[in-house]
Amino acid sequence: MMSSGFSVFRVGISFVIMCSFYMPTVDSLLELSPQKYFSTLQPGKASLAYFCQADSPRTSVFLEELNEAVRPLQDYGISVAKVNCVKEEISRYCGKEKDLMKAYLFKGNILLREFPTDTLFDVNAIVAHVLFALLFNEVKYITNLEDLQNIENALKGKANIIFSYVRAIGIPEHRAVMEAAFVYGTTYQFVLTTEIALLESLGSEDVEYAHLYFFHCKLVLDLTQQCRRTLMEQPLTTLNIHLFIKTMKAPLLTEVAEDPQQVSTVHLQLGLPLVFIVSQQATYEADRRTAEWVAWRLLGKAGVLLLLRDSLEVNIPQHANVVFKRAEKGVPVEFLVLHDVDLIISHVEHNTHIEEIQEDEDDDMEGPDIDVQDDEVAETVFRDRKRKLPLELTVELTEETFNATVMASDSIVLFYAGWQAVSMAFLQSYVDVAVKLKGTSTMLLTRINCADWSDVCTKQNVTEFPIVKMYKKGENPVSYAGMLGTKDLLKFIQLNRISYPVNITSIQEAEEYLSGELYKDLISYSSVSVLGLFSPTMTTAKEDFSEAGNDLKGYAITGIYSEEDVLLLSNKYAASLPALLLARHTEGKIESIPLAITRAEDIVQIVTDALLEMFPEITVENLPSYFRLQKPLLILFSDGSINPQYKKAILTLVKQKYLDSLTPCWLNLKNTPVGRRILRAYFDPLPPLPVLVLVNLHSGGQVFAFPSDQAIIEENLVLWLKKLEAGLENHITILPAQEWKPPLPAYDFLSMMDAATSQHSTRKIPKCMKETDVQENDKEQHEDKSAVRKEPIETLRIKHWNRSNWFKEAEKSFRHDKEL
Repeated sequence: MMSSGFSVFRVGISFVIMCSFYMPTVDSLLELSPQKYFSTLQPGKASLAYFCQADSPRTSVFLEELNEAVRPLQDYGISVAKVNCVKEEISRYCGKEKDLMKAYLFKGNILLREFPTDTLFDVNAIVAHVLFALLFNEVKYITNLEDLQNIENALKGKANIIFSYVRAIGIPEHRAVMEAAFVYGTTYQFVLTTEIALLESLGSEDVEYAHLYFFHCKLVLDLTQQCRRTLMEQPLTTLNIHLFIKTMKAPLLTEVAEDPQQVSTVHLQLGLPLVFIVSQQATYEADRRTAEWVAWRLLGKAGVLLLLRDSLEVNIPQHANVVFKRAEKGVPVEFLVLHDVDLIISHVEHNTHIEEIQEDEDDDMEGPDIDVQDDEVAETVFRDRKRKLPLELTVELTEETFNATVMASDSIVLFYAGWQAVSMAFLQSYVDVAVKLKGTSTMLLTRINCADWSDVCTKQNVTEFPIVKMYKKGENPVSYAGMLGTKDLLKFIQLNRISYPVNITSIQEAEEYLSGELYKDLISYSSVSVLGLFSPTMTTAKEDFSEAGNDLKGYAITGIYSEEDVLLLSNKYAASLPALLLARHTEGKIESIPLAITRAEDIVQIVTDALLEMFPEITVENLPSYFRLQKPLLILFSDGSINPQYKKAILTLVKQKYLDSLTPCWLNLKNTPVGRRILRAYFDPLPPLPVLVLVNLHSGGQVFAFPSDQAIIEENLVLWLKKLEAGLENHITILPAQEWKPPLPAYDFLSMMDAATSQHSTRKIPKCMKETDVQENDKEQHEDKSAVRKEPIETLRIKHWNRSNWFKEAEKSFRHDKEL
């Protein structure tokens, strides 16, 4: 899955990469006949075509530039073709010579715009003009101040404006603005002008260069008040615009009460310094007003925080009223005495070095250093950008074909956005599933690009990407809520081949169900089968179990038996009605669990716990499930498969109930390399493997090591555990009880997951984590939020968590390292 914890942050690179598609691409210009070209046009898809009869010196330069534009336009889902006019075929685009000096932009088979070739003078002009034509709803072109004022008044209290001035249409700055509008056009209103007079009316003196302003109109509730404006002072490049917008989305002011050296915010990650206005309780209101004023003056240049001295554990020199922290790693903070706002602004401007980032348009070059990218999803997109997917194994849906397709057959539908990195990364897993199911599944695997067919996705209640839904005749759609990977999605699809819970009608059929014979082809996907036993009169309990079975679709095999002779089955397995029988097929055992409470959510939780192994190999994917038990971890670290004797000894103690208060598990360093970094946090130097440790997560974070000179056998383990319980063993280290947060709010996938969970409170299965474009919330500009602490990447610790945050912190910490 996704993680976010890199030592160097270059989020801007993600912007370029997140616009990359995984669709099979053609690096050179396609040459087609008119008939062939029009046969390739797809509904909703944009295509740029140049019709010509023969190459000539007059067109050769244009064709070279058009060929250069193939790849960047493909990144936005726009195909490009050279159409050779032939005498055998008649086309109105192959007419007079003057018609052959134009390029045509189609959406489907509808002509949107025609461009004289002299306006498409280079690759920047081609990309800029095409995107400008496609984004006519997102980008308003204006020529006078009155138009700008009308737009501003209409958006006050509703949305913010990104206003840009470029010297001419088609130049590189225009292309950069259009590329930004392609990504952010649904969030902000883009306004474009080429009129110098309009720029001068805003007070700009240097009109020689392109300008971009951010109009803070969403905060304005008084329609007579003018929107605040923040000027972007960097050159207009795609990357710089993206970084600028990121700073505009960040909170205006943040209150903190911790060591400034440990604080990190989005500004620091983007290479901007932090300014702390030191405050104390007696002057809090005045200090806050000063901090807000400084924050507005430094917007886009630095992050501003209000440092509460009274709540601070670290000593701040009494005379200091400003703390300055540079973006460079390892540089100590400065404690300053600055009693004038202008002095603060001046200090920031004279001590800030913004590194120039060169944008390389040549995709054949090495590209960004993937070892230092922060967003691993974008890293995956970049790493596999040239991989061609067998998309023909999935059916592409459109607005015209969606309803007919999903109503005609049982279907799996992937809702994705072609411009979004997570969607395109998951598309690979989805196609991998299609490959594995080829020729064996009755389910039709389909996909729909919500970037092209937003109305369809809205009607299907799809507001995040990617989403997988299963459609079956006569049933409500079922949303997939597992991990974004091939294995879990394949399991979900296979286990949904039958309806749950299965209605068992006889004792013999129940025995076949419990033995695994009834659904032997599904056992490899779920090693536990659940059978609910109810008397015929237990109507409410049966309804709750049926609801639980429906919630567990795709995660467990569930069945229900409620015939008159149910007592024969319950007596055989010593189960008092109502009860659950859990058939563990790999172990060949059946255990009974009485249902004192029959609420659906409790049944789901019981089954979810039952799916856990008694001595699992810990991986990134399953770690949160075992942390959820809130028990100390007894971890056996091994460099490869574990010794069968060690496994036997621990399983014996599990069965004898010695380890009920612990979560025994093992970690294979070859499968999970981050384990070495965990060990470095426990030991110095690293001990020889295997090594057994106990990590007490909930009582101080102590780590205990099993004596290396003793064999891992039952007797030695029992004696060691008794010494631990009696307090006779010394810990080898204590893990700090610090809270680890994502480096940026945009990467707080767990909070997104929690939000999704709250909407489906009855389901206890871990929700899939979806990276969505975080919509701008200008209220953050006035809300106080804790600064994000950036932990060192060199170490990864399992530590003591607050109970209320155990699930979040467990998954965050284990996914903190880039190797995973």
